[in-house]
Amino acid sequence: MGWKILSGALCGLFAMILSSDVLAQADIIEKRQKAMKGNSAANKAIKSAIGSKDYATVEAKAKDIMGTADQIPKLFPKDSTKGKTKAKAEIWENSDDFAKRAKALSKAAGELAAAAKAGNDADVGVKVKAMGDTCGACHKQFRAKSYSE
Repeated sequence: MGWKILSGALCGLFAMILSSDVLAQADIIEKRQKAMKGNSAANKAIKSAIGSKDYATVEAKAKDIMGTADQIPKLFPKDSTKGKTKAKAEIWENSDDFAKRAKALSKAAGELAAAAKAGNDADVGVKVKAMGDTCGACHKQFRAKSYSE
């Protein structure tokens, strides 16, 4: 009888551990998707603000992207591939390159923020394109077209 209780308790504990792992993965995937959606919204706000030469908004939103870019590698811990995600295995297979691309995005966003602060129309145009190209290159290599689930 004691073995049955112990066996049942161990099975329950094992199930809790497995479910907590699944929940942790879902949580990190949700966090990184929220961060990427935030970057997308910031990018849309930047494009809109450029049209009206609202460089204070461009600067603020570029700084938001810069802050998120600095967090990107932490949002993709190893083994966080299960669940509804577009993250490709290449992220973890080429983690150094992935981290470099996140740094490149941070740098590009910082340069855009500086150009916006200076109010330099031509430089803002060049820097917003460079930031977009940086995002696109990373997505091309590391993001799948459809969800894995």
